[in-house]
Amino acid sequence: MTPLVLIAADLAAITVLTFALYLRRHRRRDLVVSYLGMNVGVMAVAVALSGSAAGIGLGLGLFGVLSIIRLRSTELAQHEVAYYFSALALGLIAGLGIEPVWLPLALMALILLVMFVGDHPRVLPAYRHQTVILDRAIAGDSELHARLEEVLHGTVHSATVQELDLVNDKTIVDVRYAYRTAGAPFGPARTESSAAESRRELPRQDQPAPAGAGAA
Repeated sequence: MTPLVLIAADLAAITVLTFALYLRRHRRRDLVVSYLGMNVGVMAVAVALSGSAAGIGLGLGLFGVLSIIRLRSTELAQHEVAYYFSALALGLIAGLGIEPVWLPLALMALILLVMFVGDHPRVLPAYRHQTVILDRAIAGDSELHARLEEVLHGTVHSATVQELDLVNDKTIVDVRYAYRTAGAPFGPARTESSAAESRRELPRQDQPAPAGAGAA
C-alpha cells in the first residue's frame, strides 16, 4: 500500500510543480514535457530497483547520469535548472519508498514549498541580470556605471566587462542591477549646488528692467 501512496503523491506533486508553478509563471511547454517524463521515468526506475540491495546506489547514479545528459543537451536558465532537479528529486524520493511514509511525503511537500517561495514573482522583483552591448568603449568604472544606469534605468550592483573593443568602439558588459520604479529617483544623488541650480529661475523676457538700468 505504501508504494501506491507514494506514487500517487509523486504524480500530484509533479503536477503542482509543473502546471501550477512552472507553466503558470514561465510558459515554456517543451520543459513541461521534460519535467513530467523525467519525473515519472526516474520514479519508475527507482521503484523497480528499490527491492534490490543496490537500489539506493543505482537510483542516485541514475539521478547523476540523467542530470549530466540533460544539462549538456541544451542551455537552461538557473530557475529552469532548479525546477529540473526538483522534478528529479520528487521522482527519486517517491520511488525509493523510504520508511516511515510520512518522511517522503514531508520531503516532497518541502520541495514544493521552497520552489513556490523561491520562484515567487514578489521575491526580489526589481533585481535583474543583463548582458549589455554599449556603443562606446568605456574603460572607467564610474563612467561605465553611470552609462549603464542611464540605459537600464536602475542601480547597478556589479558590472563585469566581457569585451572592450577599442577598434569598433564597443563594450560588452555583464550587469546585475536593481530596476527602479517610475516614482524612484534616477541617477546618482544630486548635490546641493546642482539642486540649487535646478531651482534657479530664468529671467522672463517681459520682466521689467530694474531701477536705474534705463537707457542712457
